[in-house]
Amino acid sequence: MELWTMIVLIVLIGCGTGVLNEHFKTRRKELEHSSPSDDVYDEVEMLRERIEVLEKIVTDERYHLEKEISQLERRA
Repeated sequence: MELWTMIVLIVLIGCGTGVLNEHFKTRRKELEHSSPSDDVYDEVEMLRERIEVLEKIVTDERYHLEKEISQLERRA
């Protein structure tokens, strides 16, 4: 192998290694930043489900009936 060919290969390998290193650092940072937002979306979804359950309870006719009965008991 000639001297200049070896020099070019060494430079290409060095540059390629630098590019890959920066690429992996960027990917790692992106994954670190995306993880909390996924947790936030999961928590928001859980809260939406809880709100739906609470809405069902409040709009249930039995809930209104029990509330009216307890008000009548308090008056008596």
